[in-house]
Amino acid sequence: MAARYHPPVKRSVTIAGHPTSISLEPVFWDALEKEAARQRLPVNALVARIDVERMEAGDPPNLTSAIRQWLWRSRPDQMAP
Repeated sequence: MAARYHPPVKRSVTIAGHPTSISLEPVFWDALEKEAARQRLPVNALVARIDVERMEAGDPPNLTSAIRQWLWRSRPDQMAP
């Protein structure tokens, strides 16, 4: 049986031409890749969209936190605030 919990995995992404690294647990990477595919976007493009939304917040969280929150809210069984 596979372990239920995994440490974050660091990957490189490019946002607006600038490389950065993001550390997410595999379950979040999987969800991000599935959502990018559903929207027919590269993962980098979806991350860039999330980053723009994050920066519009009054007190923006770090990018990794914003991605996790965005993924949680994008789930069809979740009620967006």
